Amino acid sequence: MILRTTGLALLMASLAACGGDAPAPETPAEPPAAEAPAPEAEAPVEQARINDDGHANYANTDNWLCLPETAGNDACSPDLSTTVVDVVDGEVVVSSEGYTPAADPAIDCFYVYPTASTDQGGNSDLIADPAEMFTTAGQFARFGSVCRQFAPMYRQVTLRALRANMAGQPMEQDRELPLQDVTDAWNHYLENYNDGRGVILVGHSQGSSVIQGLLAASIIGTPTQDLIVSAMPTGITYPTQEDGSFMGMPPCETADQLGCVIAYSAFREDVPPAPSSFFGVNTPRGDAMCVNPAEVSGDDGVLDAYLGTGPDRAGVEPVFAEGVEVETPFVKLPGLLTAECVSTDSHNYLAISINADPSDDRTDEFWGDIFNADGTINEGWGLHLLDMHAPMGNLLRIAQAQSDAWVAAHSE
Repeated sequence: MILRTTGLALLMASLAACGGDAPAPETPAEPPAAEAPAPEAEAPVEQARINDDGHANYANTDNWLCLPETAGNDACSPDLSTTVVDVVDGEVVVSSEGYTPAADPAIDCFYVYPTASTDQGGNSDLIADPAEMFTTAGQFARFGSVCRQFAPMYRQVTLRALRANMAGQPMEQDRELPLQDVTDAWNHYLENYNDGRGVILVGHSQGSSVIQGLLAASIIGTPTQDLIVSAMPTGITYPTQEDGSFMGMPPCETADQLGCVIAYSAFREDVPPAPSSFFGVNTPRGDAMCVNPAEVSGDDGVLDAYLGTGPDRAGVEPVFAEGVEVETPFVKLPGLLTAECVSTDSHNYLAISINADPSDDRTDEFWGDIFNADGTINEGWGLHLLDMHAPMGNLLRIAQAQSDAWVAAHSE
């Protein structure tokens, strides 16, 4: 049985406005001469999104997708209910899994989302569109079970600009602006929220590249590095030094290790990266880091994936098991996927394998690829759309273990 599930879908929002001629207001009678007119209420002052110097104003909460004060009403507050489709003794067993955010999390998580903006310029604005909201919900919302959540908007290089660059027709864009914005957001977080708390950096793709710049320019080698519980920048190349570290930050080896990095790029085991792939590529700067979350979490390589349940790119609704209807936004298929890091001369990458049983009624396949125009899998991009979704449960177990270790290390 074939499952086709997209790793990225766009929520399309439409606004309808009803119009009509409003009746003319009645003219009020003049107040008696002895009465003074009521003072006019002052209009609230709207805080600027961008300061006069061109820097984003992160004191304006509208410039954040997720903040503690907006919890319950932001991009980190979607419906995360999940249907679990398992197999026990050859029989499909269906159950449900809820989600509960941490009541008093001990640490924070700071997230930088991937290329998602559907804005038409080379750089996005600071107004969240449905794609940025949806991506943040799918990749980061569950981290609320472990930490307070911070996700700044930033003026990223847009999807349109990315496609133009790939087509050899680059459009005007400011490649320094994303790091400038995220650095400003990070400094605002440190000054107004951190108060000595540990923080996990989470990112994907362009967001991970920005985190790379943030670590290099503003964190590693500064007192702020002591606050870093770990960094989880996925779906981009993180070059390593001879000792396997990124600028001295070692790869995570155990779930409770602090101050380490989890970086990888995912590909199908049977569709390895093309030589031209820029994900997980070994460069003169160093070989790409590959850390398997399903090993670090203690799950022996078994991925705890949270997959979306929307239709595939052809509009076909997925079937996860014969006779099973899934109505939740997410689905889990325990034991279906495993992962291991694979090294070649050109790439270090996370190879994902399918452990299907054709004899049971559960799906034998999954989908999260980027396709070429002829319908074949694009070997350069691999499972880029599932970099966060495939090991989500493993990453959360690591984050919880690191949180516990942080508390133990910093308790009086």
